[in-house]
Amino acid sequence: MKSEPSRNYSELTEFILLGFRTSPKVQVFLFLLFLLIYLVIVLGNISMLIVIKIDYRLHTPMYFFLRNLSYLDLCYSTVIAPQTLATFLSKEKKISYNGCATQFFFFALFVGTEGFLLAVMAYDRFSAICSPFLYTVRMSQQACVRLVLGSYICGCINSMIQTGFTFSLRFCQENRLDHFFCDVPALIKISCVDTFVNEIVLFVLSAVIIITTTTIILVSYGYILSTVLKIPSTQGRSKTFSTCSSHITVVSLFYGTVFFMYAQPGAISSPEKSKIIAVFYTLIIPMLNPLIYSLRNREVKNALKRILLRKMPFL
Repeated sequence: MKSEPSRNYSELTEFILLGFRTSPKVQVFLFLLFLLIYLVIVLGNISMLIVIKIDYRLHTPMYFFLRNLSYLDLCYSTVIAPQTLATFLSKEKKISYNGCATQFFFFALFVGTEGFLLAVMAYDRFSAICSPFLYTVRMSQQACVRLVLGSYICGCINSMIQTGFTFSLRFCQENRLDHFFCDVPALIKISCVDTFVNEIVLFVLSAVIIITTTTIILVSYGYILSTVLKIPSTQGRSKTFSTCSSHITVVSLFYGTVFFMYAQPGAISSPEKSKIIAVFYTLIIPMLNPLIYSLRNREVKNALKRILLRKMPFL
């Protein structure tokens, strides 16, 4: 049980992001590495947004959801990367209290929304493969918009609860965050009051989101597997599986890292491990997602070729 000093938490006006405590030379290397990763994220996800927008063959529910996935990846990496890059070059490494709260709110919003969107994408594949005759009805334009809007609403509710609970804590004189951005485990660690309720809220919310969305994903792919195994031809089974392989890869990467970060208590007491995992899901996954979908998806690759040939016919 943490004791509460007399200083009021409202007096705290800024945090210091300790980030990666290394030598100046390593800091420069990390800056260049993170900058490269962020540029790839921006280029890859904007390219996906443009390709899906331009090519009419990709104006389907599946690619509507994929476009929103690229948008979310671009947003939540942008919430983190610029501030992280600035801390590498800054001696003070400060972020204001309000800036910290804003960063965390939007990060939690976009990451939470992405979790629900991945479940929606699994349901889309289930509808397309298991109920092809009802697919156009189930996945009408209005239905797709509602599903995406519902994902954002769920992500926003999660974000408001997490932000409200976290920034109602008292931090007193300690303002050094052992992290490279404002995240719940690091903020809980420096609070000078009892954080048991906050840790329970973090665990329960993360568990509810992960269990709910992974159940939808697992049930959807359970039905998909059952349907695919009934297809007589090997070529037909392979073609059907190929439409799901990219999504399965993205889901595995996203939920694997989020689970180890938020749905198990050890992450709060292990800041170094938390930083490594956080780099993976804040920067590496948003970088990999467009690569996974472009390299493992024939329709996206063909769309890219058509656009390039249209713009550069001499190729």
